[in-house]
Amino acid sequence: MFTEYRTKIEKAWEDRSLLQRNEIKEAISSVIGYLDKGRLRVAEPSDNGWLVNEWIKKAVILYFLISELR
Repeated sequence: MFTEYRTKIEKAWEDRSLLQRNEIKEAISSVIGYLDKGRLRVAEPSDNGWLVNEWIKKAVILYFLISELR
């Protein structure tokens, strides 16, 4: 389910001009929504310690670029 979001976020991370597209903004906002609901985690425990989900971390950073800061 999250593969499509991951692909869009990875592409936007490499090419910031894609942040102008609504589909990219929606993907980033959706990931943030899933984080808020606890359906995704930036890091999670594994057998080898904590595993960081880099694409989710990137989504959080990109979110600041597309959002109006207050």
